[in-house]
Amino acid sequence: MQIWVDADACPGVIKEILYRVADRVQVPLVLVANQWLRVPPSRFIRTLQVEKGFDVADNRIVAGVEPGDLVITADIPLAAAVIDKDAHALNPRGEFYSRENIRQLLDMRNFMDTLRSSGVETGGPPAFGHADRQTFANQLDRFLARNRA
Repeated sequence: MQIWVDADACPGVIKEILYRVADRVQVPLVLVANQWLRVPPSRFIRTLQVEKGFDVADNRIVAGVEPGDLVITADIPLAAAVIDKDAHALNPRGEFYSRENIRQLLDMRNFMDTLRSSGVETGGPPAFGHADRQTFANQLDRFLARNRA
């Protein structure tokens, strides 16, 4: 199992949690971004820099992900593609995407896009806070306990 990170939009505090986890449980961590990333030296952490462009990083993650891998992303279409490959997807706020909820989340995302494109102010997500960081860390720990045995 590997952990893949959609790293361009991933909060720094989440990346820090992932760096520590990769070394602690000795799981490969791959950060995919269209920019250079500074990561701590570790034999378990690597970066893949891809070209700039729409969905280039997402496509690289989908191409590399294997069944059972974990992908960290807030990108719902990427999560759907990952789930279709029998992998797992967790967003930085600690919420798992699943076969049961992904279609509804895609529909809501598309609806909100339609509203925004018609000029409706929809606002954004709430600020990322300590509770989000804690929820993410707890969900990640539970996932690894279940899937690394």
